[in-house]
Amino acid sequence: MVNEPEDTGLKPKLAPVSRSRFRLLRHYAEACLIVFLALGGLGLLAAGWIAAHGVSARDAPTVLEGIVARITRHLAVPAKERRRTNPIPPSTEALAEGMAHWADHCASCHGNDGRGDTEMGRNMYPKAPDMLLQKTQGLSDGELYTIIKNGVRLTGMPAWGSPGPDEDSQTWKLVLFIRHLKSMTPEQLEQMKAMNPVSPMAKEAAREADAFLSGSDAPEPSTPTHTMPQPGASRKEKP
Repeated sequence: MVNEPEDTGLKPKLAPVSRSRFRLLRHYAEACLIVFLALGGLGLLAAGWIAAHGVSARDAPTVLEGIVARITRHLAVPAKERRRTNPIPPSTEALAEGMAHWADHCASCHGNDGRGDTEMGRNMYPKAPDMLLQKTQGLSDGELYTIIKNGVRLTGMPAWGSPGPDEDSQTWKLVLFIRHLKSMTPEQLEQMKAMNPVSPMAKEAAREADAFLSGSDAPEPSTPTHTMPQPGASRKEKP
């Protein structure tokens, strides 16, 4: 006969949990719950906003969107990069190079004067900023450099320059030019027009206008005209 263990009525002892640790775990759980509810609420608000207004780029960002975007952009630039100063000293040559680079690469969206009042700049979401305002001029040299070099996600701002940690003198010259925007003269703005890229269609229209004003026949188009392909034109006929 097997003897059963005597029931003494004592329960096994458990490792005591300190009150401070329990309090810490409770606060952590509460914080996680608050963050989860906040993110869920923001998600519902975003879904409601999209349902009501759609995803058209013609709308202007709300004040809250602008504030959140600026704070996020500021935090996205490492503090070390924000503290950097422009290594290119101001000079006539450096500003001329920056102006030419701006006219060729940046003016399509930002305009020669930096105000963003162009067909592309007005129709982006968010719209191209007025770079003469304090919201841009108040950024540090390092912030401007990083934004130009790496671009900004979910906007129309692409990444320019060479990737990686290598220094990009052309980008630093663009930073110089951005600082110079407030001092632009009418003569400089007129000079930049000749540096702006021109599409083949615009060149053809200019040639036709010149020919009309001079009374001569319109020149032959130098670029092929755009035609719509016929259905099935690219398919081989079956034998």
